[in-house]
Formats: sequence, C-alpha cells, structure tokens
Amino acid sequence: MQKPLVSILIPFKNTGAYLEPCLLSILNQTYSNWELLIIDDGSTDNSFGIVNTFAIKDERIKLFKNTGQGIIDALKLAFEKSTGELITRMDSDDVMQPNKIEVLSNHLILHGTKHVALGLVNYFAEGGIKDGYKSYETWLNSLTLKGRNFSEIYKECVIPSPCWMVYRSDLIACDAFNPSRYPEDYDLAFRFYKHQFKCIPCDVVLHNWRDYNNRTSRTHVHYAENHFIDIKLLYFLELDYNPRKTLVVWGAGNKGKTIAKKLIAQNIPFEWICDNPKKIGRDIYGVILKPFRDLESITNPQSIITVANKTEQKTILNYMNGLNLKSISDYVFFC
Repeated sequence: MQKPLVSILIPFKNTGAYLEPCLLSILNQTYSNWELLIIDDGSTDNSFGIVNTFAIKDERIKLFKNTGQGIIDALKLAFEKSTGELITRMDSDDVMQPNKIEVLSNHLILHGTKHVALGLVNYFAEGGIKDGYKSYETWLNSLTLKGRNFSEIYKECVIPSPCWMVYRSDLIACDAFNPSRYPEDYDLAFRFYKHQFKCIPCDVVLHNWRDYNNRTSRTHVHYAENHFIDIKLLYFLELDYNPRKTLVVWGAGNKGKTIAKKLIAQNIPFEWICDNPKKIGRDIYGVILKPFRDLESITNPQSIITVANKTEQKTILNYMNGLNLKSISDYVFFC
C-alpha cells in the first residue's frame, strides 16, 4: 500500500552556508514519498541558486519565491503549494536524521488525527552549544520522551519548530499559519494545545538543530523575550484562566511587573506575592505585595509564577504540591 505523501515546508533566507547538508539529509531519508516546498524569503546570497540546482535534479523539490515578507508569509505559501496528507516543517540550516520522516509518519499513522508526532532534538554548533540552549534541549526532550509537552507550555515553546508532523486536516483545523503572530512556532504550539491534540511520545533523536550567532531566533526582534510574555498571557487568559478563582502573580521581578501591568490594563484583578523581604509591603502599580505564604489564605487561587531561578522553581513546585494544588488549573510557570 502506498504510504501517504509527506509535505516538508522550509522557508529560507541567506542560509547558503548550510543549505546543502540540509537538502542532502532530506534526499537521504529512508521514507521516499515526500515533497519539499521550499520558499526563498528574499535571499541576497547564493541560497536560491543552491536550492535551484537540487530542484532541477529532483522533481520532489519545489522552489518558490516568497510573495510576501517574513517566515509566516513563506510558510503560508509553502502550505498553499503543498498537497501532502501529512505536514512537517524543517529549518534550512538544520540536518535531519535519515529516519526522521519515517519515524514521525509511522507514529502519526499509528495514532491517527488529533495527534502531533515529535522527535528528540540535538543542538550542535561549531563552537559548542551555549548552556541556555543545552538546557532547553534537555528540558524539551524530557517532555517529548513522555509526550507531556503541553504540561509545561507556559514556560517556553514545547514543540520543536523543525521536528513535528501533523495531519493536513488538523493543521487546517488550527488555521495553519494564518495568524501573523510571533514567535510563530510558539503560537502554533498553543493552537495545537487549544485544539486538544495529543503529543506522541518519542525516544529517538530525529533532528539536529544548528546553532550559530546570527540565527534568526537569536537576532530578530520577533523572538525577543517580551513577545514571549505577550503570547503566554494571551493564551493563558483565553484557555486556562478561571475567573472564578483568585488570580495570583508570584514574583516582582521584570516579568512579574510586566504581567501585572498587562493585567491592570485589562482590568483583571489579582493578588501579588513574592519572597523578597525588600519588596513585601510595597505598593507597586496600586497593588500591595504580600508574603508568598499568604497564598495559603487566599481562597481558590490560580497563580502565575514568574520566578526564573531553577532552584527556586523546584522549591515553589514542592510548596504547591504540599498545598495539593494542580498544574495548569491552580498554577502555571511563566518561565
């Protein structure tokens, strides 16, 4: 029986130094029934020529120029030109493991629609991986191993942007790449979550994620941390905020203050707690900061935790467990 066609979507811009190993890794896949929709987003280097050389030799590679501007417009065009039953995304500077498409498609076919197939990821870089990226890789893979990605969705993007696969019908149900909202990968992860898709556990490294200093996620304003707060709060208020509970902001650092200001601007009432004795009792934006243990006397709380320190996060988690509070319904970590 013919295996379903897999559409691979790639936007690229000035990644000529990395395109050849990326494309070769696709050509060397053990799964052969794929098409590549690859979109040039205004390259000024030799990227277009490199891809065109490959496209001439293999009709499965379909090269287009972006009719809009930016990654989201490029992804929209790639999806519009695609015909596959299964859809996946790839970054033009990364490298697939040879069995990536086979493993993802097999998992997805086995579990059916309303699922997201994922794989473990491996960061690599010529000069070595920064601690922050290694920490993200470890955290992300720990979630994917158990398929518990959505359990910590308010911390950081829980779906590796170049290592997922879904049914075409499900991507359409999520409105595909239509919202022009950045970070686009995080937004899509939230929409998978919103539609209650299930993440399929995976224990195999399928994607090699390249890091370098001028990678888009490092340099573009769309991926700045303040945008992460915006998208987290947007979806929290839409999907998980319970107005019948008492909303609590935990932490009075920059993130806590930013969230407090946004809640005030939307006329959403909240209590504010922290464990910094220098801030307890202070009036910030018209709200008095209280000791964190006041949480125990707050009726039916739902906390947004903005404390970034990993050791303190573990202490807070133990504290929440001691109060028999449940993740998502009673508290979320925003960092």
